[in-house]
Amino acid sequence: MAILYRDVVPELIHAWSTDDNYSHGYLIPPIAAYLAWERRQLFLSAPIHPSAFGLIVILGSVLVLALGVLGIELFLTRISLLGVFGGTLLFLFGWPRLRVMLFPLAFLILMIPLPAIIFNQIAFPLQLIASQFGEEVIRAASIPVLREGNVLVLANITLEVAEACSGIRSLISLLTLGIVFGYIGDARTWVRVLIAVSTVPVAVISNGARVAGTGIAAHYYGSAAAEGFLHEFSGWLVFVTAFAMMVLLYRVLRFIAPDRKDSADSSVAVSAA
Repeated sequence: MAILYRDVVPELIHAWSTDDNYSHGYLIPPIAAYLAWERRQLFLSAPIHPSAFGLIVILGSVLVLALGVLGIELFLTRISLLGVFGGTLLFLFGWPRLRVMLFPLAFLILMIPLPAIIFNQIAFPLQLIASQFGEEVIRAASIPVLREGNVLVLANITLEVAEACSGIRSLISLLTLGIVFGYIGDARTWVRVLIAVSTVPVAVISNGARVAGTGIAAHYYGSAAAEGFLHEFSGWLVFVTAFAMMVLLYRVLRFIAPDRKDSADSSVAVSAA
């Protein structure tokens, strides 16, 4: 593996350093390692049934690596690494132990940048949604605005909702945070899935609010409100707000459908008292 992926892994780390959309990639391996360590007792207690099918998975993954190298498709070379990991677990320990480590292994997918063709298919619609949302909010604030695609034309400034402002960066980061938060916060699968899925509308709404806020501020205070420190700071502020919305949703879910285990623990504590 060290020989086969001697170029792939450094290139992946370089992508984290140069692409702001995936700067969170540095955090994914340590978090996945923690998730695997947390499951160590389940892993050790699961029966060992080595499967020769693991060799097929490994060979298939190496073939995908070769196709990616020949076709200069970085996504294939990177995703094949996870296939080799999974195939190795399957070959050495079998299906029961692979199932235990399936979530930490799948979590590593978040560190791999999407192919450009898929990334653009997601980013451009997000640009339009953010532009439309911003237009409606600005218009609701009684400020004249004209939208042409992803461009908002105000009386004193023209704002372009660029790819960097589409919200995909916050969406990817918030999705990662939502998966970890849901996994740690609640043991119920449906709650974890709902928290992770909720990051999509939360990120879209919060980014649209950022575009609208930038437009309103630019209308009253000029172009300085739409660039430089204020623009960057608003991005961090919106991300924090989006995370707070996700936490609020989790609290509402816990209030509507409390965990039976928590209820049982509370009953026991009351009885003991």
